[in-house]
Amino acid sequence: MRIGILTSGGDCPGINATIRGVCKTAISHYGMEVYGIRSGFRGLLDNDIIPLDENSLTGLLSMGGTILGTSREKPFKNRANVPVSEDKPAMMLKTIRERKLDCVVCIGGNGTQKTAAKLAATGVNVVTVPKTIDNDVWGTDISFGFDSAVSIATEAIDRLHSTASAHQRVMVIEVMGHKAGWIALYSGMAGGGDIILLPEIPFDIHRIGDTIINRLKKGKPYSIVVVAEGIPTLGGKKAAQYIAEEIEYETGFETRETVLGYIQRGGGPTAFDRNLATRMGGHATELIASGQFGRMVSLRGSEITSVPLSEVAGKLKLVTEEHDLVIQGRRMGICFG
Repeated sequence: MRIGILTSGGDCPGINATIRGVCKTAISHYGMEVYGIRSGFRGLLDNDIIPLDENSLTGLLSMGGTILGTSREKPFKNRANVPVSEDKPAMMLKTIRERKLDCVVCIGGNGTQKTAAKLAATGVNVVTVPKTIDNDVWGTDISFGFDSAVSIATEAIDRLHSTASAHQRVMVIEVMGHKAGWIALYSGMAGGGDIILLPEIPFDIHRIGDTIINRLKKGKPYSIVVVAEGIPTLGGKKAAQYIAEEIEYETGFETRETVLGYIQRGGGPTAFDRNLATRMGGHATELIASGQFGRMVSLRGSEITSVPLSEVAGKLKLVTEEHDLVIQGRRMGICFG
């Protein structure tokens, strides 16, 4: 068999480890030919495809980013009134036929899963692997990259504790998560945040101010506030800036903000993510070998399995107030807004 592999959407720790897991299993165990598709779905449009062998995979396990490059190309978007010669899905199908690819492995987040599902609906054999630091892909308990991002955010929160304590300030730290607050929840709990704000849970700024004032009355002169970037704000302000300004107004306490940004996505993966990426990549190849196409690799509990791609596309996995970390946090006096 000849398989192509692409990485699409934002970069994420563990992509290269997944490429390695797919390719090594395909080449060493199943004797398949493997080709790398550069720059995501754009590589299928441009016929930008290179052969991959075992030498291509050296050093990938711990390497951040993606050796194949990535893009946010959405080939199925805005197809109305497009000439047949410029129809992107048709161009991709032409490349797949010319290259004689028996299957395309797509590594990516929600947008990638949606595009891959549409590609599968055209008759292409597709297998996908979920990739996101936000952990918001439906159908899998955890996506690789999430543990790495949480570890980086938690270390940053740990470091803010000492300076917040020394200066007796309120420190607001903004982490990634536009629609899903998984990073804020997990890093906030692991880093001992006093207030954790998520896009999924409404907050009252007056209650946040009261929480900080009450902490001072209890002899706790500083507070750590962890916010997801996607919480609602006024005036188009960034999450950390908005919350810091509102806290100063409500309490009169000196407040500073820190925005982690792309630091959460950079660098090599944690040991957990390396192993998860390796297992998911290997399982993707097993699906191909057994002819199980149109599926996304998934972690359920401790088991690597798969789910129909048609069930994944267009769905988000969000934090709920019934999550055990939210419940336990509230029992411990942590404010969620």
